[in-house]
Amino acid sequence: MSQLGFDFGVEPRRLTKVTPARLATFADCPRRYRMAYVDRPTPQRTGAWAHSTLGAVVHNALRALFELPAERRTSERGAALVTEQWNDAGFLDGLQAIRYRALAREWVANYVDRADVSARAVGLERWVSASVSGSTGGRENPTMIVEGRADRIDERDGELVIVDYKTGRRTPDADEARDARALAMYAVAAERTLRAPCRRVELHHVPSGTVAVAEHTTESLRDHLSRAETIAECAREATETVESGGDADEAFPARPAARCASCDFRPSCVDGQAASASLRSWDLLTPLGEDGAG
Repeated sequence: MSQLGFDFGVEPRRLTKVTPARLATFADCPRRYRMAYVDRPTPQRTGAWAHSTLGAVVHNALRALFELPAERRTSERGAALVTEQWNDAGFLDGLQAIRYRALAREWVANYVDRADVSARAVGLERWVSASVSGSTGGRENPTMIVEGRADRIDERDGELVIVDYKTGRRTPDADEARDARALAMYAVAAERTLRAPCRRVELHHVPSGTVAVAEHTTESLRDHLSRAETIAECAREATETVESGGDADEAFPARPAARCASCDFRPSCVDGQAASASLRSWDLLTPLGEDGAG
């Protein structure tokens, strides 16, 4: 006796997994996306960048700080955690590294003094994921899986808040928080993963203590998901073109720009090398005495 049902011989389309990092990479430069996520073996990269090391140390110190009970989250402990997390990758020499370690300690200590560090963090470097439809923003007929790792997820008055740390030179504002695709995707995924409303997103600029806030609506989150789906579809089509034997450079064109100077794949990209002069691994650090880091 045969089974009841329908079989048209068509496999359901696999949902596309998208992360903020992948989407941002493709939107900036499809060639870089190909080198990072498609080419195997992965092409040659640059070494470590000092400004990236500095940012990572600050992030790791704050994560460790919020793992402690609220009463132990002091400025002194925050500064000590910077020292514990420190490494010298990308710096000119030991002396430069020591100076920027002192700056990072100051940043974190001041952040602890200025910010409300008593918040209940329900996620620290938490991976969140949700199946969604880019066209509706809902769960019906999902077209992709949005996922990523949020710096911090607070629970405040029964709702979730996405917190993202920034250590760059530019101080963020509310428009930047509202336009940040990553934060919107984290908000959607966190709400589904942790089963609580999530509309508020915050950019915490550690060097200045500035907190840029945006309150999303269903419509604004839907817009972010729709744009994410468009980018993801372009990346998927380009990948399938290469996998079926198409020209990789045509499918993933380079987009030369000033950012090529600090691209991790500069050693493997002729177009990027021609677009801008190379930088030393410490050139994007903010000069000591300014309020940010590269």
